[in-house]
Amino acid sequence: MINFLPIAIGLRYARAKRSNHFISFISFSSIAGLALGVMVLITVLSVMNGFDRELRQRVLGMVPHATLWGNPELEDWRSTAELVSKMPDVVGVAPNIQAQVMFQSGASVHGAILNGINPEMEKKVSIVDENMASGSLNALNDTRFGIVLGAQLAKMLRVQIGDKVTAILPKANVSIVGVAPVLKRFTLVGTFEVGAELDSSLAYINIQDAAKLKRYGEDSVEALRISFDDLFVASSRIWDIAREVPGQNRVSDWTRTHGNLFQAIQMEKTMIGLLLLLIVAVAAFNIVSTLVMVVTDKRNDIAILRTMGLTSSQVMMIFIVQGIFIGMLGTLIGVILGVTLALNVSEMIAGLQTLLGVQFLSSDVYFINYLPSQLEWSDVELIVISAFIMTVAATIYPAWRASKVEPAEALRYE
Repeated sequence: MINFLPIAIGLRYARAKRSNHFISFISFSSIAGLALGVMVLITVLSVMNGFDRELRQRVLGMVPHATLWGNPELEDWRSTAELVSKMPDVVGVAPNIQAQVMFQSGASVHGAILNGINPEMEKKVSIVDENMASGSLNALNDTRFGIVLGAQLAKMLRVQIGDKVTAILPKANVSIVGVAPVLKRFTLVGTFEVGAELDSSLAYINIQDAAKLKRYGEDSVEALRISFDDLFVASSRIWDIAREVPGQNRVSDWTRTHGNLFQAIQMEKTMIGLLLLLIVAVAAFNIVSTLVMVVTDKRNDIAILRTMGLTSSQVMMIFIVQGIFIGMLGTLIGVILGVTLALNVSEMIAGLQTLLGVQFLSSDVYFINYLPSQLEWSDVELIVISAFIMTVAATIYPAWRASKVEPAEALRYE
């Protein structure tokens, strides 16, 4: 049968006002340190989860999960697209012609990747249509040699809807007057904005215009962009597709272009989590000093309780309960503060940027230009369990010392 007396005494010791103010200060410091550590750990892990989410949704939503390339053109691409679309895990297929170009408007010049697309089919493999800042992706069908630019790229080129922009291809055009670069003027029909560095490095035109620009046949394409229901199967499924599709084709997937970034975020989350967990560990083990001082302060009380019949294990339980109460109070405060901060840190940082007039994250340096956050309750659960285990571990030694107090020795000079 459970004896609740040690638990009641332990809770009373934890709540009681002590005449020794230094012990009270140490107890407060333990609670505050644990709360701070838990709060920071929850917030930072939520921010790392946010970066991971944005990488998947925004960056990997704009680039293909996998690409099947021709050599240089893809033979009978319509039949190939139909074959690929029926394969396991494939949710979308779209034709593509790609070129690296220099865009020029007035005195502004900027390099980018130009994608020739079918606007309707592109919606199955990309989120560009969902993130149009102005104009429409379908306008590429209505305007001959129309172009859609990233919002940041359009800003760099200082162009608006209806303005002209010149694309310069890195290939020579030989004529009787000499060698000249290939130039083509486009009309801006829309801009997209995903809040990532792709806003300054991507542009879209109709695939038929792209074929003319690269002097392919009217219905020729270079590649098929493929989207899967789970982006993590792309690296294996694309090889299955390559074996099924006839011809000497090349394949690539997102792990080759953005895999290092994804792995870096995962590693950073793990390492930062472990480092911040040390803060929680230090705060938890401050409970050791708190309880050691409480044991010293309560030696007479312990001796009296022992003479009243409490066993050594019951005395241990008193101080284990007290330590757990302190630890869980700090953890609870930390969880409340951490969850609140994690849910609002994006808005808080955005407000601080507006107030100070400073951009903390720039898409020129980072792959997004704002601070994302995504609270994962599994992370909160892991943090609470870790804090509880460390708290219990921290109470064992001082509780053991309390159980070894001899009544006769403690009361000798009373």
